[in-house]
Amino acid sequence: MATSVAQSSSTLASLDQKVDLAKRCSHEGVVAGAKAAIVASIATAIPTMASVRMLPWARANLNHTAQALIITTVAGAAYFIVADKTVLATARKNSFKHVPNMKP
Repeated sequence: MATSVAQSSSTLASLDQKVDLAKRCSHEGVVAGAKAAIVASIATAIPTMASVRMLPWARANLNHTAQALIITTVAGAAYFIVADKTVLATARKNSFKHVPNMKP
């Protein structure tokens, strides 16, 4: 009986460590994704606004909603791509930390 109590408390501590590691990985992904979304928004907004002012076709066909849709689509895509890659990279990096006798 005593071994099952000790075993359950050790698995609970291990589970808490895994949850903390997952939270840290997801937080790193959110921060990296937000940074990428900001950069992508600026990098998309400048040419979109410039093309609407300079090109007759863009002036006639891209209203404010279309411009906002272009910019937010790129920002959202950048966020999710970078966040996903960051979470997977940190999870992969952390998964190899605890494996004994791992050859590089």
